Amino acid sequence: MSDDYKTELDSITHEILTSYAQHDRMQRIGEDFLPSRQRIVELVAEIRRLLFPGFFGHKLLSQENIKFHVGNMVALLVQELGEQIYHCLCYGEPDAAGPCRQRAEKLAREFLVLIPDLRDLLALDAQAAYDGDPAAKSIAEIVYSYPGYYAVTVYRIAHRLLLLEVPLMPRIMTEHAHSVTGTDIHPGARIGKSFFIDHGTGVVIGETTVIGDNVKLYQGVTLGARSFPKDELGRVKKGLQRHPTIEDGVTIYANATILGGRTVVRKGAVIGGNATIFGKKIEIGEGATVGSNTFVNNSVAPGSTVMPNTQSLQIDPENET
Repeated sequence: MSDDYKTELDSITHEILTSYAQHDRMQRIGEDFLPSRQRIVELVAEIRRLLFPGFFGHKLLSQENIKFHVGNMVALLVQELGEQIYHCLCYGEPDAAGPCRQRAEKLAREFLVLIPDLRDLLALDAQAAYDGDPAAKSIAEIVYSYPGYYAVTVYRIAHRLLLLEVPLMPRIMTEHAHSVTGTDIHPGARIGKSFFIDHGTGVVIGETTVIGDNVKLYQGVTLGARSFPKDELGRVKKGLQRHPTIEDGVTIYANATILGGRTVVRKGAVIGGNATIFGKKIEIGEGATVGSNTFVNNSVAPGSTVMPNTQSLQIDPENET
């Protein structure tokens, strides 16, 4: 190795180390409590095996061995899930390692208590997919192969962990599902029963979105923020309602965009493909229909139909802003 070559490598190394010091939030050198993203993704798969026995994994299950199998899985998940929760809780707070360990084990057990409730919700989601998709041949096909159902499954898991105040892990889980399916559901969104995303690709559901029961979305739907309020220092304010509320029984067709924390789509409304709903305060009335390719920036009366060439005739003046 020539002196010039070694000098060049030393210079490159020095510049990289300098960058570490300049952007210390983007490095975790010397920290013991960083969770394993790979292990958390593996835990998603293990939780799915518990949720859907016989569908995933390599074990031949029977009524004779199912109790033993589930007992082993529960014991393993208490340990492995608890370990990753521990790292998530203590990450950045090494002095709290002792209390974090006890809390992590408790949270892992509390999550596993919720498995029957999760199965109830996922059974309703699978039935909604079967009822809503004429191409679906069976519930098994949906559980095995539908990307939208996978994304919803991971969301249901992550949302429960978020409600248990587990940091970091829920977002790792849902962003994994996002990368695999193209469906982006923030774990903080609140989604009701019998939820179905058909096709799934390109769907975005923001953190503060509220979705009721029996809601159906098609590919490319965005339930997003209209704007991001800032404080006096120009920093984005966090924790505010930024995303829309979608009530029970709403159907939103492909590539529709609904924006804003004060936007409400009432029960039974239908939003057509490529429609855009955007404004400071908008209410789409109960049972209303917004036609495809319609841009809506005012409230719409209950039971009315708004099309691109008739929107101005269908606005509800009481809700206009």
